Order: sequence, then structure tokens, then C-alpha cells
Amino acid sequence: MKKYRVIAFTSLLAALFTAPATALASSTWHTNSDDVGITYHPDHTPDTKTRLDVLRELEAAKADGSLYYLQRALPVPSRNMGPGKSREQVIQELKDLTADEREKMRELYSGG
Repeated sequence: MKKYRVIAFTSLLAALFTAPATALASSTWHTNSDDVGITYHPDHTPDTKTRLDVLRELEAAKADGSLYYLQRALPVPSRNMGPGKSREQVIQELKDLTADEREKMRELYSGG
């Protein structure tokens, strides 16, 4: 009788120790044997997109020309939002800054 208790206790103990490891196997965090002990794998996250969503995105990428860049793992160029500010507009904005805004810009661009 005591032998069965030991076997039952041992199997229960083994189940308790393996349960966390099996839970980690299906998550984005995995244990490893180096000093860190745990690594993050964002590609293991479950995807909530449907096939129809993916096909719509594919058609949109084909239509706007971004598919060429995405297939080559290149950054997609930003869309031109129109002409930028003229030199005179930028200079006028700098002249119109308050003393507090000038101090914040000086701190931002001079590092302190």
C-alpha cells in the first residue's frame, strides 16, 4: 500500500513541476539554459487576423505600391503630404517662440 502512495505522490510531484513548463511552451516567453533564464519570442503570439483580413491587406498593398517594398523587407516610403514650409515660415516660427519655448529647445538640442 505504501508503494502506491509513493508512486502517486511522485507522479503528482512530477506533474506539478512540468505544468509551468508546458504552459510556457505555448506562450511568447520561453525558458532557456543561459544566465537570463527566459527569452521573449514575439513571433509566437497568436494571430487574430482572419484569412479575409490578410487578403484585404494584400490587395491594399498591391494597390498603393507598398507590396514591392514589403516583399523585399524595405521600409515603405512615406507618402508626400504636400509641400513643406517655406524658409520664411520656419524663420518666422523661430522668431515667434516664447522665452520658455526657446529654453526648452536649447535643452533639447544641446543635451542639457
